[in-house]
Amino acid sequence: MENTQRQSLFESVPVPRAVATLAVPTILSSLVMVLYNLADTYFVGMLNNSIQTSAVTLAAPVLLAFNAVNNLFGVGSSSMMSRALGRRDLDTVQRSSAFGFYCALFFGLCFSVLYTVFQGPFLTLLGATDQTSAATQGYLFWTTTCGAAPAILNVVMAYLVRAEGSALHASIGTMSGCLLNILLDPVFILPWGFDMGAAGAGLATFLSNCVACLYFFVLLFVRRGKTYVCIRPSAFRPSREIVVGVCGVGIPSSIQNLLNVTGMTVLNNFTAAYGPAAVAAMGIVQKINMVPMYVSQGLSQGIMPLISYNYAARSYPRMRSVIRFSATVSVSFLVLMSVVFHFAAGNLVALFIEDAEIIAYGTRLLAAMSLSLPFLSFDFLVVGVYQACGTGRVALVFAILRKVVLEIPALYLLNRLLPLYGLGYAQPVAEVILAGIALVVLTRLMRSLDG
Repeated sequence: MENTQRQSLFESVPVPRAVATLAVPTILSSLVMVLYNLADTYFVGMLNNSIQTSAVTLAAPVLLAFNAVNNLFGVGSSSMMSRALGRRDLDTVQRSSAFGFYCALFFGLCFSVLYTVFQGPFLTLLGATDQTSAATQGYLFWTTTCGAAPAILNVVMAYLVRAEGSALHASIGTMSGCLLNILLDPVFILPWGFDMGAAGAGLATFLSNCVACLYFFVLLFVRRGKTYVCIRPSAFRPSREIVVGVCGVGIPSSIQNLLNVTGMTVLNNFTAAYGPAAVAAMGIVQKINMVPMYVSQGLSQGIMPLISYNYAARSYPRMRSVIRFSATVSVSFLVLMSVVFHFAAGNLVALFIEDAEIIAYGTRLLAAMSLSLPFLSFDFLVVGVYQACGTGRVALVFAILRKVVLEIPALYLLNRLLPLYGLGYAQPVAEVILAGIALVVLTRLMRSLDG
């Protein structure tokens, strides 16, 4: 009965309702993830110590790099699973999920070992100075040395569960860890608790990710026989079809994320030249800007199983309807958020810290960076659609265009023309150009489906 309901969701439920069923839980879990990222910044900011706040900012690229593994085995496996469901190939669904799970576990452990062994060079690469290295190291000990594997596994398992249409369970698992993180943050960070500063934020994140993983293990145990997600060791039987299918989508998506990490690292290194206050301000602005970005990204990720299934089943009219409806919702929301952020920038930054210098930096940076939001929706949607169809090359091309061709050169140029504040305009410049390209690519895809 449960499998029949999931099948009707993919095939016959009205598009707005089907999109809402799959995307709303994904968006909510994305928002909760943003809240827990904001919680780290908020509670560390309550210390009014720019060094501690800078540590969380400088460590962000490492945590973002986890998404390279998440995307490789989460996006790759979930796309493979949903397309196999559309073809009614249930054996491939199970083997793809096992492949994604065990590869994510292995690479998560590798991540921990590599960071721990090469910790010194990593801190230098991130832009940590003599002032900020100790605090950054404390945060990364818990989140990476101890916590890389659970951080990666809980996200990948959410992708696997969502691939068969169980978006609510995927979101509950993710949100359980995020909400626990928000509750633990003040206990470990603030003076009335354990007074660990940035390291306390890292410990809260580590424990929360472990709890999220536990939720998914319990869920799969309870639903055994009713779910196609399989993590039995015996199901880990990689074939050429599965490896190529997963990696064909996952590798471009992973490289896309690594380029995002590179862009963030370049941005933080430029910002570090202006001192800890500027770094703290940039970190706060990036976290605030994540809220609408994650909503749009959550929508794109939420509809991926719906697009994958209908693409594999050759139900193109329904697929087109999903894309059109999602584009309308995403663009409308991001236009609204851009206006709010641009005019309320100072008040938003002031929510996180009382330092007047940081607020002044953050106000101008947020007003600039918020201009990019409406254009991001096209990029996220096009990348999500092509990943769902099993064509990961488009995601890779867009990542190279965004970071290598457009954004990183814009950072160099605009920082020279308008020191520090020019950094805030690099992303809008890149996204305006990329949105035009995305619109052309999406239009061509829709026309090809008409044929």
